[in-house]
Amino acid sequence: MLKINVGDLAPEFCLPDKDGNEFCLKDQKGKWVILYFYPKDNTKGCTIEAIDFTANLPEFEKMSATVIGISPDSTSSHQKFTEKHGLKIRLLCDVDKNILEQFGAWGEKSMYGKTYFGVIRSTVLIDPDGKIAETWFKVRVKDHVLKVKETLKELQE
Repeated sequence: MLKINVGDLAPEFCLPDKDGNEFCLKDQKGKWVILYFYPKDNTKGCTIEAIDFTANLPEFEKMSATVIGISPDSTSSHQKFTEKHGLKIRLLCDVDKNILEQFGAWGEKSMYGKTYFGVIRSTVLIDPDGKIAETWFKVRVKDHVLKVKETLKELQE
């Protein structure tokens, strides 16, 4: 598993969103970017996290931050997930898991004694210069969005 570190330049990428429109990280230069990686649309933790980020989106936007969710789900899955829960954040599709791997969000996991590969719930905060400002790996959903917001405020002061 690759591991990114604070201070590294964020890996460049372009991925399709739920409508098939391409999102490229390089187009976000000059803004803060919150990339959060999650396992699967419409699962309990992922739904809570997406709703939390959506609820806090106006505050993130006031801080010049873009919130992007990335999972291996398809565009149609993202469309249904967005409509079902009224999500306002942009969700990107990484069906090949290349970007998940580049950011260290794809790796070995274990549950009930079985080992498998999957998405490691993670968040990466990227500064306006395209450098990694903070990382959170093996995220617990409860209060996570609040922690991201507090960290962003501290880094902007």
